[in-house]
Amino acid sequence: QVHLVESGGGLVQAGGSLTLSCTASGNIFKINGMNWYRQAPGKQRELVADISSGGYTNYADSVKGRFTISRDNAKNTVHLQMNSLKPEDTAVYYCHVDSIEPQTGPYAVDFWGQGTQVTVSS
Repeated sequence: QVHLVESGGGLVQAGGSLTLSCTASGNIFKINGMNWYRQAPGKQRELVADISSGGYTNYADSVKGRFTISRDNAKNTVHLQMNSLKPEDTAVYYCHVDSIEPQTGPYAVDFWGQGTQVTVSS
């Protein structure tokens, strides 16, 4: 069993910054890809950023140059530093893990956090 816990959401004015964190716990030997998604009201969930176990990153065009994804493999944690926030960044942000190599048992895929609200006021 693997559990993801997110933190760091909140209310911020446009132009401000927030950092989201997500920590995975449970039967984990190694975590592969870690991602941040977001879902705004009435819209589909979209990929914001992802990072491989080796540290390779990708970003949605809408956040390039403003958001930075990073991870600490020793702590099974992924962060999303969000700068120059815009009202259109308002959404529930979800942490996602592509797959996990467990300490015991079979390979496991597709884990989601509970989501954290980010609201950017204009």
